[in-house]
Amino acid sequence: MEFKDFMALLHPVVAVAIVFPMLGIVLNMAWQTMQRRQQIASGDKSKIPPVVGSEHVKAGKILSGSVVGVTLLGLGYAIFEHILSKDVWSKNSFQVIFIVLMFVATIASLVMLYRSTPALWRGIFATLTGAGLVILGAQDGVYRRTDEWYWSHYYIGITAALLMVFSLAIIQDIYKDRSNRWRTVHVILNSIAVLLFLGQGMTGTRDLLEIPLSWQKPYIYSCDFANKTCPKP
Repeated sequence: MEFKDFMALLHPVVAVAIVFPMLGIVLNMAWQTMQRRQQIASGDKSKIPPVVGSEHVKAGKILSGSVVGVTLLGLGYAIFEHILSKDVWSKNSFQVIFIVLMFVATIASLVMLYRSTPALWRGIFATLTGAGLVILGAQDGVYRRTDEWYWSHYYIGITAALLMVFSLAIIQDIYKDRSNRWRTVHVILNSIAVLLFLGQGMTGTRDLLEIPLSWQKPYIYSCDFANKTCPKP
């Protein structure tokens, strides 16, 4: 393995070391929060500490930021590996500058989303963060597998990241809405996100098996994938 092959492993390493453990923590706290709310609503005394709700929110914020961060990390490696290998800077320096600015703007929008309080600004920064992810994902070099979008690591990951951004944007609305409509939306969308994360575990493993090492690419990509044949050496 060369250095750039090791760099390609940063994305799955962060996902395994941070994102998925945080997902388990958030799910556990969400279950306890729901149990406590149901016990109190029925008039029973709950043994679950009241702090579990606020801790669930804190852990959820960390999870959301981690998902967006690991998405940017995966996109960043694919995009800049393409820029360096294809010498894009000498051919179209404006595109490279635009991509760098998009990364900066997306990260800045995410930071401002964490800090914003008014609903309008939360909506604006959530939209900018989501738009940044989609625009960066459309750049050359990203392994999208568009012909199988329903089973694509990229499309599933982008969808999960957008759901996390939306969850960040509506946290304050959940606690202000006494009708619990936002809470219901939150539960439904994050239940979908959990399924997407499971899909990410499977598709990510598949892609690691399918993407060759850098020195293998000229030989592997000369194969006929439709007929499952490769030229003789």
